[in-house]
Amino acid sequence: MGCHTNPLTELYRDPWLLAVHKPAGLLVHRSPIDRHETEFALQYARALNNGDHVYPVHRLDRPTSGVLLFARDPETARIVGQAMMAGEVSKTYLAMVRGWAPESGEIDHPLRDEPEDRRLKGQEMPTREAVTHYRRLATTELPVEIERYPTSRYSLVELSPKTGRKHQLRRHMKHINHPIIGDANHGRGRHNRYFAERFGEGRLMLAATRLSLAHPVTGKALVIGAEPQASFLAVLGIFSPGLIASLTIL
Repeated sequence: MGCHTNPLTELYRDPWLLAVHKPAGLLVHRSPIDRHETEFALQYARALNNGDHVYPVHRLDRPTSGVLLFARDPETARIVGQAMMAGEVSKTYLAMVRGWAPESGEIDHPLRDEPEDRRLKGQEMPTREAVTHYRRLATTELPVEIERYPTSRYSLVELSPKTGRKHQLRRHMKHINHPIIGDANHGRGRHNRYFAERFGEGRLMLAATRLSLAHPVTGKALVIGAEPQASFLAVLGIFSPGLIASLTIL
C-alpha cells in the first residue's frame, strides 16, 4: 500500500459501521480481473479502522466514486447484507449521460450475469430482473460537433437502482440510449474522448451520493451522503453555474 495518504474519506463511524467516500479508479477488493493491483479500498478502510478487519456489505465498480459502507463485525455485515438482498437499502447515484434523458421513468430490463473472470466470457449465464428509477436534474447543449449534429446534448440524472446487478446502471442507461459519459464498456467513444481531452482526464461520470437504511442495531433511519469528488464536479461545469450549488446530497 505504500506510505502515501489514505485516499478514502471517512463519512460515518459508529461501533458497528464505517462509511467512506471511495475515489474513482480504486478497486474495493481483490478481483480475478485485476490480479496485478495491490491497492484496495478494503485495505484503506481497515487502516481507518485501527487495523481491525472490516467487511464490505456492497460494492462499487472500480471507476465509480462515492459512498461505500463497511461493517465492523461479521454479524452486522450479515444483517446489512440481508437488508441489501431484500431491497431495504436505498442507493442514489448521480450520472452525466449523452442526450436529453426523459424527465423521469423506470427502466425494467433484465440483465444477463457478467462473469467475474473475463476468461469465462461467452459461457451461458443466467438472466435476472433489473429495475432502475431515474430522474433528470439538468440538461445542457454544447456548440461542438461530436457525432453527426452541430451541437451535443447532455443530461445530469439521479439514478436509484431497485436491484443490484453488476454494472446495472451503466447497462440500463445504454439500454435507453443515454449512455453514461466515460463508460469505456457501454458508452460512446467519441463523447468519452471529448471530455477526457477537455478536462485533462477521463473518468466515469457516475457517483454514489447517498445510502439510506435502517441501522442494523438501533433500527433508526440512517442516511449517509457524500458530494461527488472534484473530478466529477469539474465536468458538471458544462451545466448552468448554479447547478452544483443546487445539488442536495442529503
